[in-house]
Amino acid sequence: MNDGCDENRSLELEYRSFSLELASPLETANGTIDSRDGFLIRIVDAASDGSDPVVGYGEAAPLPGWTESPADCGAALERAGDAIRTAPTEALEAVDGQVAARHAVTLALADLQATREATPLYRHIGKGPMVGRVPVNATIGDGSPTQTAREASEAVDRGFNCCKLKVGRRSVDADIERVRRTREVVGPDVELRVDANEAWTYEEAVTALEAFDELEVSIAEQPLPGGSLEGHADLREAQGDDGVSIALDEGLLEHGIDAICEAEAADAVVLKPMALGGVDVARKVAAWVQELEITPIVTTTIDGVVARTGAVHLAASIPEVPACGLATANLLAADLGRDPVLLEKGAAVVPQAKGLGVEGVWAE
Repeated sequence: MNDGCDENRSLELEYRSFSLELASPLETANGTIDSRDGFLIRIVDAASDGSDPVVGYGEAAPLPGWTESPADCGAALERAGDAIRTAPTEALEAVDGQVAARHAVTLALADLQATREATPLYRHIGKGPMVGRVPVNATIGDGSPTQTAREASEAVDRGFNCCKLKVGRRSVDADIERVRRTREVVGPDVELRVDANEAWTYEEAVTALEAFDELEVSIAEQPLPGGSLEGHADLREAQGDDGVSIALDEGLLEHGIDAICEAEAADAVVLKPMALGGVDVARKVAAWVQELEITPIVTTTIDGVVARTGAVHLAASIPEVPACGLATANLLAADLGRDPVLLEKGAAVVPQAKGLGVEGVWAE
């Protein structure tokens, strides 16, 4: 990463903890999440020539099962704060192996440099053209068939043309009925995806995918446990070129791209910058998988506005990115500051201000 520093500049890293309550509790395989707790950081570049300081913001929101613990994250940020006075590279070494902490530091450094360059973050990390919007999907929870169909219909009325339904916590037959009712309500032109979060056995996945193929579901995310590359490869082969595409999320973190490609286990991979260790890492993975004709899909880990906006910029830096899981602000009851990303007609409007474009997150 080009930190853009010279001998006339001095960097200071500060961090503070936060706790953001969710609008409603989220049930996961690792337990119930009531809030997203983490650290907001800022890196201040104070020039010795008396010019105004430049600030970059980052966010570390550890998530059980995905990242390091909050204690390890905080310790890594403390080390980074000490090391960055020497050089940004020293700070990166201080957070090596702690993915949420690394996400925060690298995002703040990228925001800092893009702000210096007076360019939006997505152009700084992608070196590509201006992008006004990126498509996003609506995420539909695990409700009854009637509730699921109603929520999807409401999302379509708000302009979404892609809905991802959470499945796997009910019986396969119940989930098939939920998808069937939803398809009846939203019609044939809305893209439907499902996310099983590792819930099914191979036999259950086969049954579900056969029905979902008839219902024109486009993508099934993580139908089997993350360790089952061979099982996902078998599912993918059974679906053929015209069936439901298989996307890996947890499986990407567990195995990496090389093993996934060798097993031919995925048509798409889900990129969570917080869990991968930064938007820079996620951007490299996206470029890599696109060369391999695997589709990258960017999502958040229900992050605060700083990390969430970083994910929007990441998606904007990826050519021909499909609908991404970035419309997650409504899952939080409170946030770190004003959201600079507008959602309009099924797309996130990408901030065109310099850097991330976030403001008011570090109230003194």
